[in-house]
Amino acid sequence: MKYDAIVVGGGPAGSAVAILLAEHGHSVLLLDKAAFPRAKICGEYLSPEAARILDRLGVLKTVDAAGAVPLRGMRLTAPDGTVLEGRYPTEGPYRGYRDHALAIQRLHLDQILLDRAKALPVDVRERHRVVDLLLEGDRVAGVRASGPEGGAFDVRSPLVVGADGRQTLVARRLGLMEAHPLRRMALIAYVEGLGDFGDCGEIYVDPPDYAILNPVAPGAVSLSLVVPLEHAAPYSGKLDAFFHARLKQLDHLWPRISAMRPLGPVMALGPLAYRVAPPRHAEVLLVGDAAGFYDPFTGEGIFAALRSAELAAEVAHGALRRGDCSRALLAPYWRARREAFRDKERVTRFLQVVIGRRWLANLVAHRLARRPDLLSLLMGVIGDFVPPRALLSPRLFLGRQRS
Repeated sequence: MKYDAIVVGGGPAGSAVAILLAEHGHSVLLLDKAAFPRAKICGEYLSPEAARILDRLGVLKTVDAAGAVPLRGMRLTAPDGTVLEGRYPTEGPYRGYRDHALAIQRLHLDQILLDRAKALPVDVRERHRVVDLLLEGDRVAGVRASGPEGGAFDVRSPLVVGADGRQTLVARRLGLMEAHPLRRMALIAYVEGLGDFGDCGEIYVDPPDYAILNPVAPGAVSLSLVVPLEHAAPYSGKLDAFFHARLKQLDHLWPRISAMRPLGPVMALGPLAYRVAPPRHAEVLLVGDAAGFYDPFTGEGIFAALRSAELAAEVAHGALRRGDCSRALLAPYWRARREAFRDKERVTRFLQVVIGRRWLANLVAHRLARRPDLLSLLMGVIGDFVPPRALLSPRLFLGRQRS
């Protein structure tokens, strides 16, 4: 069978782009090496604006019904113990699609999105691993894959979409992966016994580390600890011991979690940050983590995956309709993606400077405690519905409080 597009990877980005292309009338083959449902290492936070795209994909009500936990803000604790209660703004010039974020396990979210793709004219094949790209000169003509019974087969199409995450074969095969100077590792575990969270997640900043608690289900919490990669690397064979020893060093976090009970093993991911250059080949796009990743502090991962899929599907639809998926006709996607995420990446880089320096983290926390208007704007930026340019000037944080 001939397909208009082949999507490599069935996570949020891959399922989303497949859904949107199918709704435009295009035939899509979606390949994923896993059998769903499957767990995925992730902070499992969906910003308020992510709800808009989930609604467009036709799955928001299903996500709600699956037990997604509403989060109306984040409780941030600075190194000196200063606590900030950051709420997503519900008044003023900026409003999110919803007034709350969501926390849901990827085990459930990814299955919901994949089931939505299966309900459309999308040929979804689980347990199918893409082992190579079919390259013809300066274009990607298709993929070589193997099924659950073994044996490789080739599939060709006018467009290949790499949505295969941080271990992306598509970007690696095209030589697009680049190292990033920010070298961090995330250690993640599900725990119980932490009591009530109200309607907030929690962040603890204790340089050089920070930790995030997200209640993802009744009684279950996703606990993420982000540390410098070089600190964790010597303990690669005993990460569980390193994880618990490191947690005990976070003065304000440990009293909060000392009674926790593990619900599963400690999972590790690192290095977190990496860059991916735009393809030099025609007939290929990259979405989600396959297009690069920075750091999880602002929880942008799932929203970025969904938004990049939305942008890619719009450009790909126009190119497929014209029968021309050349670099020139796919280039608007890369420009749109850069424009969509550039300013948030700048804010995130600034926050990385802040959370990496104890004195600066305390100073900013004190300023924000006296400037609830700025704290509200920051939460809106993290929630993906306040323009990041509202926070790009450090003077906004370090200047005097308005009377």
